[in-house]
Amino acid sequence: MSNALTNIEGFTIRTATEEDIPLILRYILELADYEGCKHLVQATEESLMESLFVKNQAETLIAEYCGEPVGFSMYLFKFSTFLGKAYIYLEDLYVTPQWRGKGFGKALLINLMKIAVSNDCTRLDWGCFVYNEPSMAFYKQLGARELTEWADFRVDGELLQKYGQSV
Repeated sequence: MSNALTNIEGFTIRTATEEDIPLILRYILELADYEGCKHLVQATEESLMESLFVKNQAETLIAEYCGEPVGFSMYLFKFSTFLGKAYIYLEDLYVTPQWRGKGFGKALLINLMKIAVSNDCTRLDWGCFVYNEPSMAFYKQLGARELTEWADFRVDGELLQKYGQSV
């Protein structure tokens, strides 16, 4: 999928393929390192292959400049029961440090907005660590609003297994 969203000659966004698994994992690790939580990453090439290309649990886009990968976004469709329609949840957006500030991150977000509109989705949501001030400033500069009416919750690890395996 070529990207006509920017005036940057040579910039494209394409759907990831199985051959991109090592690149996707590299970007996940770089993003986790940037956010100070690399120790939490459990993803492997095998788990990404299974989740992305066998079970189709998420979609991944690769941003390229003159044929060189410069970033990625990973998203999935969710559903709003209140609205009765789907929306897109952006799991990750990452542009490598040397390519930041060139409009590639904005182009990835706009591309996701176009995907949302073309799929009759109601919105595009994502989370951001509150200490990630550069990213928060970037999102707010685009006009995104910070949600304060929701608190995130999680069940994982042993507790998830305990209840998920109960009879």
